[in-house]
Amino acid sequence: MKNKHSSSAPSQRQLRAGELIRHALADILLRGEVGDPELDRLKVGVHEVSMSPDLRIATIFVRPLLDGHNDQAVKVLAGHARYIRGLLAPRIDMKFMPELRFRIDTAADYADKIDRILKDPAVARDLAEKK
Repeated sequence: MKNKHSSSAPSQRQLRAGELIRHALADILLRGEVGDPELDRLKVGVHEVSMSPDLRIATIFVRPLLDGHNDQAVKVLAGHARYIRGLLAPRIDMKFMPELRFRIDTAADYADKIDRILKDPAVARDLAEKK
């Protein structure tokens, strides 16, 4: 039996399935097909979809365009997860439509934090001295 650690890289199947779902969901949200004015107002972007090894769970990393509405966006999406799943199913050729779990994409926050650290005068000075 294969050892499945969460630290292992995703398989090609996982990556392909995640991209299929990401594209289809982005299209659904862009077109306002969920039919929730709150969701349309938040203008949620789909940044990444991470699939479980068995392709039964899709963790969808999203980010609303409106700052400060992260929790609200996840809550609204989670409330419509079953309906969204139904909208996705006919667009995606998969044996099973995975359970959808929504999370906030924090990669941009992390990148901003690193950028701020690197721009700190003390850090810049230390980096310049090591050259």
